Amino acid sequence: MVKRLLGIALLAGLMGCGNGKPPLDNPSRGSIVIAADESFQPLVTQLTSAYAGIYPNVHFDVVFKPEQEAINMMLHDSARLVFTTRPLRPNERAVLDKNKIKGATEKIATDGVALIVNKANTDSLITMTELQRVFDGQTKTWNQLKNGNQSSPITLVFDNNNSSNLEFVLNTFKIKNVNNIRIFTTRSNREVINFVRKNPSALGFIGVNWISDSDEPLSVELAKDLRVMGVSDKTNPTKRGDYFQPFQEDLGMLRYPLRRPVYILSRETHPGLGGGLINYIARDAGSLIISKLGLWPRIPYDRIINLTK
Repeated sequence: MVKRLLGIALLAGLMGCGNGKPPLDNPSRGSIVIAADESFQPLVTQLTSAYAGIYPNVHFDVVFKPEQEAINMMLHDSARLVFTTRPLRPNERAVLDKNKIKGATEKIATDGVALIVNKANTDSLITMTELQRVFDGQTKTWNQLKNGNQSSPITLVFDNNNSSNLEFVLNTFKIKNVNNIRIFTTRSNREVINFVRKNPSALGFIGVNWISDSDEPLSVELAKDLRVMGVSDKTNPTKRGDYFQPFQEDLGMLRYPLRRPVYILSRETHPGLGGGLINYIARDAGSLIISKLGLWPRIPYDRIINLTK
């Protein structure tokens, strides 16, 4: 009788495990790998931490990489989701198609690439035309700019050779060759901030969510001793109001020129943890976190206000 009961229990266990396969994750349980461009680290960290706080049986293994590397992780099944600034290109889409994976693309927010300078640099306004000349190699020193106050060369500082920040800016100004410009790359957005803080001639490019959360001590600390430049898309702006910074209202109202979308790309093939996180971010309280970080959520969180006499 004992042997019979043990046999029944073993059979039930095998059936429960799906013939030895681990159970599929679902929106409230499981563990998945997420890849994200490093410029979105504060945003992704807060979003995943908030979701895991609601569901204690959830775990996200988040890996921060330059954007192309992060996308490649998702394409080669090393990550379930990826946070990026663009949808898949046709050749990348073909990788999923080959494996009969439909995947998903969800825009969740509008972000901005912030231009930061040392506090000693009083030149805090720049136009897109001036930036074009800098990237074309025509403008090489700060005093060649309209409001330039120093004769030192302009050093352009980015977080990584393959980062979304660098790719976005080079694409914006249609730059194919960087040999004629003074450009320097570090290993992270935080290192860009530190470099600019120590070098008055530097012009740094970072994801604005690194410095835009006034309630986050790290964000406040990183923003110290820096200026965020105002950027104008007018060739000859006549007043301070023609310049805009990469903060929430100017992102949402499409006034800041160096704005960009934030996407989540998924290769999930079942109603799993990845889909649960996407729904939380795009259609639930996750949009409150996006707003708190100073970005513009694609779908604002509904606020119900009861008015009484």
